[in-house]
Amino acid sequence: MLPTLVPGQVVMATRRWRPVRVGDVVVVPDPRDHGRLVVKRVARRHGGLLELAGDNPEFSTDSRVFGPVPTSAVQFIVWRREGNLKMRQD
Repeated sequence: MLPTLVPGQVVMATRRWRPVRVGDVVVVPDPRDHGRLVVKRVARRHGGLLELAGDNPEFSTDSRVFGPVPTSAVQFIVWRREGNLKMRQD
């Protein structure tokens, strides 16, 4: 998600509490590996499907690769990001 998010940056996200909107940054399971989460921006909405995009298209793996995802796949909506802080790995 460069330049919006950088590796190691901490984000605050809440379980989906409202309808997902175009422009939201969301957390969804990676459609290619459901054990992994990805953070992407909602680029388009087509009924119950979302097209997700990374903010750095040249280096992003997003809906151009894995296709649209159902809105029900959105686990969290990111609402804040903190400075370049390293997350603890306990």
